Amino acid sequence: MENPMKFLIVDDERDVEMLFRQKFRKEIRNKLLDLDFAFSGDEAIEILKNKKPPEVVYIFSDINMPGMSGLELLEKVKSQFPEIKVSMISAYGDEENYNRAMQSGAKAFFTKPINFASLKEEVFQLIDKNKQK
Repeated sequence: MENPMKFLIVDDERDVEMLFRQKFRKEIRNKLLDLDFAFSGDEAIEILKNKKPPEVVYIFSDINMPGMSGLELLEKVKSQFPEIKVSMISAYGDEENYNRAMQSGAKAFFTKPINFASLKEEVFQLIDKNKQK
């Protein structure tokens, strides 16, 4: 059995972990994906630096966090780990954040409350691509 794809969810709200684990329970149980959580941009960078190359293939990050914002995290990840895909999550679907995220290389932009149907579509596309490698 191949290794599950590792996703990193970055959000300063800790209840997000329960939500993601619940929504992806079946995929986790079937070893399609493995979820990791960071509660700040700095913590996310630490997780990525822990393994060479990082195991994480996809990051979902909140934009509005204390300390390093999700957009700053996106820029750091894209410069240090260009192969990792990053999607942004924002409580505000404002155009400025959306444009900045897309210009900085975000793969997708989700607004809260998260539409898990479209998020899962995104995840399954990635899993399928990974299987074809």
